[in-house]
Amino acid sequence: MKGEVLIGIDAGTSVIKAVAFDLSGREVAAAHRRNHYHNLANGGVEQEMNRTWHDTIAVVREVVESVGPERVSALGVTGQGDGTWLIDNDDQPIHDGWLWLDARATEEAREITNSQHIDEIYRTTGAGVNVCQMRTHLSWMKKHAAGLLERAAVAFHCKDWLYLKLTGIRATDPTEGVISFGDFRHGNYAETVFEALNLGHLRHLMPDIVDGAEMTHGLTSEAARAVGLPTGLPVALGYVDVLCTALGAGLHDSEAMPGFSVLGSTGMHMRFAPDPESVQLNPDLTGYVMAFPGQARAQMQTNMAATLNIDWIVGIAKQMLLSQGFSVSAEKLLSDFDDKLLSARLGRAIYHPYIAKAGERGPFIEPTARASLTNLDQSTDWFDLVRSVYDGLVLATRDCYSAMGEIPGEVRLCGGGTRSAALRKLLASALNRPVRTVDQEEAGAAGAVMIAGIATGLFADAAAATKSWVLPLLRDAEMPDPTLVRSYDCLFEAYKESRTNLPPVWAAQTALRESLP
Repeated sequence: MKGEVLIGIDAGTSVIKAVAFDLSGREVAAAHRRNHYHNLANGGVEQEMNRTWHDTIAVVREVVESVGPERVSALGVTGQGDGTWLIDNDDQPIHDGWLWLDARATEEAREITNSQHIDEIYRTTGAGVNVCQMRTHLSWMKKHAAGLLERAAVAFHCKDWLYLKLTGIRATDPTEGVISFGDFRHGNYAETVFEALNLGHLRHLMPDIVDGAEMTHGLTSEAARAVGLPTGLPVALGYVDVLCTALGAGLHDSEAMPGFSVLGSTGMHMRFAPDPESVQLNPDLTGYVMAFPGQARAQMQTNMAATLNIDWIVGIAKQMLLSQGFSVSAEKLLSDFDDKLLSARLGRAIYHPYIAKAGERGPFIEPTARASLTNLDQSTDWFDLVRSVYDGLVLATRDCYSAMGEIPGEVRLCGGGTRSAALRKLLASALNRPVRTVDQEEAGAAGAVMIAGIATGLFADAAAATKSWVLPLLRDAEMPDPTLVRSYDCLFEAYKESRTNLPPVWAAQTALRESLP
């Protein structure tokens, strides 16, 4: 393969980035640009599609100028998952893109979940229903925005839109093409799912499923001029960002059979399945199954909010201090939390970390779920409360792994939350498993580039890519604390029992919120 550098594009929820890697997997250049989206009164969350493309041009061009265009051998592109990005017959946006944070289709999600066809839908797609999926969004549009669907030619996800702009090809990948409408065992659309969802008349909106590990398309002349690269340069359509992150952080390991958690804004918890037959579907019909290149699968449960809960408690602390004339940075507060967490008292409050407005989707589906604090008394102090938020995150992680069968023997980690040494210790103890981070800051972009590397011959397959680029970067394991393990075993039972009894409370409180001015 010619060239010394591959560039990964990762269009996330918060940041759009381009990252250049050399052929050994070492990061050699990166550029970031803050993402922009807006919240609507009806629960919608939307992002301007053309602005997303122009921000992508900017970060890729910056990286190309840093490494030199002649050194670049391929691009790989990934991006935030779920959502719906509609284009017309001229490949132009007909509306802003709907993000995975979009919560307006709550009722449609409930209708699908309660339909007589839900078992067939779940057993085929391997994906539970939530408010942010394309199938749910299209169901909402069908009832409330039929004009959008009449004008639409193709329904994309974020990375698919960028791939169109880079290559001129309308396509999606074997992960997002399957989640809403496909068969996870074969990686193709399933016509029975369209019919079961009563969306057969929208089948024409689905782009072809293209496996970026098997084929690439060339950079168009227009895109090439925009980013400063040669026309025809190979571009690989990566899988959705969470799968690329899992690939870039070491989940694809048939020897260790690890778990993998991303503790970012949202929480993703995964187990490695060497083939579709090894997947253990959840009796509660939740979670996702996503394809790796080849036969392996990642089985997932997802929390709508992970570090968003920490952001919330940090924000409360900043408000309290500011009201007394003190200005403290989030970084300083997080450092203070880390110093004091392990000495704070476990169980003086029980926190359920459902802070996202879209509710929860793993390991149960409930759009009205909201965060709660229980078990407080007058002895509960500030750091007990902070500790309960962190404990809530690690117990939610255990809840998700427990829904997928036995917790894997080792769990690998990435995401901003894993920078906290205290959180890593708590997580190892709550799971009673060693946890390991990977020395790869940009695992999502790395995974997209690894897929491009498979397609262009740098790697024979995903296992070879993992062995070359990821396993050397795994850090030493953080081991469980035996005393904490016993305490978390007790606390988990209380955590799970209380959350299973909360749905009627959430429903009543949702009605209350809607009735208040």
